[in-house]
Parts: sequence; structure tokens; C-alpha cells
Amino acid sequence: MFYVDGFVIAVPTANKEIYQQHAEAAAIVFKEYGALKLVECWGDDVPEGEVTSFPMAVKRKEDETVCFSWIVWPSREIRDEGMEKVMADPRMKPETNPAIEMVFDGKRMLYGGFQMIVDA
Repeated sequence: MFYVDGFVIAVPTANKEIYQQHAEAAAIVFKEYGALKLVECWGDDVPEGEVTSFPMAVKRKEDETVCFSWIVWPSREIRDEGMEKVMADPRMKPETNPAIEMVFDGKRMLYGGFQMIVDA
């Protein structure tokens, strides 16, 4: 069964185009290292909660939009190997590739790896 990395972040709304360009470039790198699919979603119906919510989880500010993303891998093993290569790839480092900018606060990112148990 497939393996999925999931992410929830808050992106400054003004950075939508830059974020999309970064995500499109990153998708190429992830797929080179084994990912089957990378999906980026820009929130447009993400309500505030009273106890918990996506906006609360990422401490979304008034000028930010919640984004929900996932990467599908063939297996956990391929994900572990691929992610290590992605993180080492110069195309993914702002210091070696000025075109890649951090357009969100990574400290507020939620992420995790998940075993897919239903794919209907």
C-alpha cells in the first residue's frame, strides 16, 4: 500500500503565486526521487474552530491562508530514501538556489507520514 506525507501550513496570502511556483519546482524534484504525486491545495473554506481547526493548528494570521498538501510515495522505504535525497538536493536549498524562497513559517508547519489503509 502507498505511503503519504501530509502537511498543513499558513502561507502569507500575498505569496500565493510564489508559493505555487515553489511547489511546482519542488514537485519535479520529489518525483525524481520516487514520489508518485505531489498535491498542493490553497484553502478557500477553512473555518476557525472553537476547540481545534486548521487555522488554530498553524496559528494562522489575518493575512495568511491555510494550505493542505500531500505527497504520495510507493512505500515508506522509498519515501525515506527519497526524502533524504530531496533534502540534500541543491535545488531545494535557498542558499544554493536563490529562486527558492521560504514563503511560509516552517516552525508552524504540521507534517507527518501516514500508512495508507483505504484507497477507494
